[in-house]
Amino acid sequence: MPLSYSSERADDVFLNPTEPEFSLVIPMHNEEDSVPELYKQLLEVMETRYPSFEIVFVDDNSTDRTYRLLAEIAARDARVKVIKLKRNFGQTPALAAGFDYAQGEIIISMDGDLQHDPADIPNLVEKIREGYDLASGWRKKRIDNLVMRRVPSRIANWLMAKLSGVELHDFGTTFKAYRRDTIKRIKLYGELHRFIPALASWNGAKIVEVPIKNINRESGASHYGISRTFRVMFDLLTVRFLLKYVTRPLHFFGAVGFLGMLAGGLIGVFLVLKKLVSGGDVFLQHGPLMMMGMLLILAGVQLVSTGLVAELLARTYFESQGQTIYTVEKTLNHVERSRDSSDEMTSII
Repeated sequence: MPLSYSSERADDVFLNPTEPEFSLVIPMHNEEDSVPELYKQLLEVMETRYPSFEIVFVDDNSTDRTYRLLAEIAARDARVKVIKLKRNFGQTPALAAGFDYAQGEIIISMDGDLQHDPADIPNLVEKIREGYDLASGWRKKRIDNLVMRRVPSRIANWLMAKLSGVELHDFGTTFKAYRRDTIKRIKLYGELHRFIPALASWNGAKIVEVPIKNINRESGASHYGISRTFRVMFDLLTVRFLLKYVTRPLHFFGAVGFLGMLAGGLIGVFLVLKKLVSGGDVFLQHGPLMMMGMLLILAGVQLVSTGLVAELLARTYFESQGQTIYTVEKTLNHVERSRDSSDEMTSII
């Protein structure tokens, strides 16, 4: 399929500004049928409304002609970057690579299978310009398979919203717009890309949801399946822990550990009193209960110890990496405040 360009002449080469205002980050894996049309649609939107832009395609080690087609586009259009990964890492690492290479003040991520309509980009950008840090797409009218996609998605989104504290209807879509400083702060690994709003909220980001179109996939095969739901649940537990206990892991492990030790201690006291009051062989009469009490105490000690070790690791990470456990929105300089006060006094006098 021939590639389409917006230039009138075939030998034109597009130049890229050094610091684009917008960056489009698009992970691709075996999407050769989508590449030409996607590029054409992106140009139609960006050239007319946001001329200062770059497109960052991340090829996740495709086995078809995806990379070759992207390379042809990059050779003609300097606004296009193509990052090719050494192996198929998955969507989260591909997005992370794209975010690292993106230079725009506003970064927009989307899928490369034409299920996201580039015409929705202005709706996301408008919210960022209104002052939000993250505009997340919401597939309000889903057209996916009811049993295999929509029902599991609703359950997962409900759980994500409740456990993360971020009230979104659709965590799963990649179609989002970010301020550069918001997305650059987030370190992605595993399959945490769907939890970016939750991770961003930990830094105090202002988040809004924007309805987007849900387009049926016309070509290629979907890379998603019901099995991914289980991996989402594991990642959900990880995010919940990161959001609430990453800087104080002892509060998590310690609480559970102390409960275990308390329960085991109460069982021990009960058995001692039983022995003192009624006599008899406590082990023969209450052997299983005695074993449970001992196991609860041992498990409690182990959990508290784990919490202490995790606390040391967390402190080591933040101190060695120079990381802070807060995000500064703005600062007031003492000298500037003094100067303002002096000027104010002079005007009063």
